[in-house]
Amino acid sequence: CRRVLFRSASKNNTALTGSLGVGRTAVAISAEGYHTCTLLDDGSVACWGQGRSGQLGNGGTSDKTTPTLTGSFGTGRTAVAISSGGSHTCAILDNGEVSCWGLGDSGQLGNGGTSQQNTPTPTSSLGTGRTAVAISTGGSHTCAILDNGEVSCWGWNSYGQVGNGGTSQRNIPTLTSSLGVGRVAAALSLGGIHSCAILDNGSVSCWGLGDDGALGNGGTSDNNTPTPTSSLGIGRTAALVDGDADGDGMFEHFDDYPGNSQ
Repeated sequence: CRRVLFRSASKNNTALTGSLGVGRTAVAISAEGYHTCTLLDDGSVACWGQGRSGQLGNGGTSDKTTPTLTGSFGTGRTAVAISSGGSHTCAILDNGEVSCWGLGDSGQLGNGGTSQQNTPTPTSSLGTGRTAVAISTGGSHTCAILDNGEVSCWGWNSYGQVGNGGTSQRNIPTLTSSLGVGRVAAALSLGGIHSCAILDNGSVSCWGLGDDGALGNGGTSDNNTPTPTSSLGIGRTAALVDGDADGDGMFEHFDDYPGNSQ
């Protein structure tokens, strides 16, 4: 099976003392809406900003003007990736599961319900044997790249932003329609009401609200399934920053031998 590289994280949580915490440093950050969350070097997560929808994950709904640790991800669990949405936040954990918190009215937390969650709450299954390797949150929807390169999304879907061919709200992770014959996703980014992915051949595919040309396919219609953008230029492909760290032409997510350039 394909090996996935995550940043190493220890299990030593440290209480925050007005900064990121004694001896703690940030390794990733995400900001959206009116809140910000950062992944710390020990695998814990600290958030600040607007908290009325539980998007800070600390168990309360008060705004926080300084970094504040979220609640537990579960015994022995740490975070390896983080993404902040409009009023919710999601993290990939060190075992490849996904945990979300905050506003859940549109199913954007992926746990099968629509209730607000003020602490990290596991999503429903990503599929038998499947784990997440990348995650992105939009206004009221969430998408993850799975370890086999497929994309799963959940949440508000009125404009097709979940990409499964319909427009019904999805409260659990739901696979998008095909990305193309033999194609898998290598990177992912969500807007307020649309979603886009870089594929393994460097092309780009988008889905959801098409107003103002947001999908890049030359039109302004909504698309309920992944739809290739128009040309990026003759011979041009989308580049992934640090996507192929060992330079062997295989994206890091899908490299059986990371660190080996042969």
